[in-house]
Amino acid sequence: MDNFEKSMKNMFVSEAFERAHHRRKEPDWLAMRMRAPGSLFVPVLESKILVDNGDVAGPVYLNWEQLRDHVEGDAAFFLGEEKGNAYFAVDLDEKTAAALEHRGRFRDLRAVAPLLSQDEGALLAYAKTLIYWHKRNHFCGVCGSRNETRDGGHFLACVNPECGAFHFPRTDPTIIVLIKRGERCLLGRQHIWPERMHSVLAGFVEPGESAEGAVSREVFEEVGLRVRNIRYHSSQPWPFPCSLMLGFTAEAENELISLGDEELEEANWFGRRELIEAIEKGAVKLPTPISISYRLIEDWFDSDGTLRLQDLAGRQSSLRKE
Repeated sequence: MDNFEKSMKNMFVSEAFERAHHRRKEPDWLAMRMRAPGSLFVPVLESKILVDNGDVAGPVYLNWEQLRDHVEGDAAFFLGEEKGNAYFAVDLDEKTAAALEHRGRFRDLRAVAPLLSQDEGALLAYAKTLIYWHKRNHFCGVCGSRNETRDGGHFLACVNPECGAFHFPRTDPTIIVLIKRGERCLLGRQHIWPERMHSVLAGFVEPGESAEGAVSREVFEEVGLRVRNIRYHSSQPWPFPCSLMLGFTAEAENELISLGDEELEEANWFGRRELIEAIEKGAVKLPTPISISYRLIEDWFDSDGTLRLQDLAGRQSSLRKE
């Protein structure tokens, strides 16, 4: 399996959707498609997405007729096309959302992601991230003048003719790494996480730093370990709010853990049997399968060919219900 195939297993990743970037520069076409009967809108309210009220929390898409009395055209941003339909993200205020409450309810994407298909998750993450950026960039960061939406919402232009700066959507690169030594992997936990939750290490890439350099620095800062054989694994857009998770594996030069930057409250080495025992005793909970952290742990856990993390995750779910 190559890196692209690994990334395709991560939630919020999909190749089914055509972003149709060549259409972004055609305002007349965008205005026509926005009002076309088959076009669909992904409604977003304060970073929450609209889902139906049924037992299965599927996404609710709206059409222009349902929105025309509530939303201005410049509050809708072109996402792309799928099966001949154009998709837009639309930023709603509280009043508009209240008028649409009969359609469903607004929920946090992270909470409903396990119930979504891969394609649905990717589309909603895309819409949520684009709107998050727009809500924080009404004004030019260079001169303070108003920004104007261009290219269907994929860049902003300062209206001040003496400035004219262009602004593009921001994505924050973040590394996330599974550390190995022999047949064991390193898992840690932060005090702000749910009780007993353990995961791999992660941190933001700093200015002027390579992704591999960030891996080396973050691991040393958090647990005092030097690493080698840093290998890229896969990536995942993480719309909480706008990160790109760059997944790696690496090997520790020794096993001596030293918590250094106060980000982690504990970190420990686990063999596969040790991890099974810790989960069965309720001492450890793993991340949910929507996260790349789970995929990194899964690949390591499954690599010996005798055990599968998917089976263990099912056991963990049963323990939670008990």
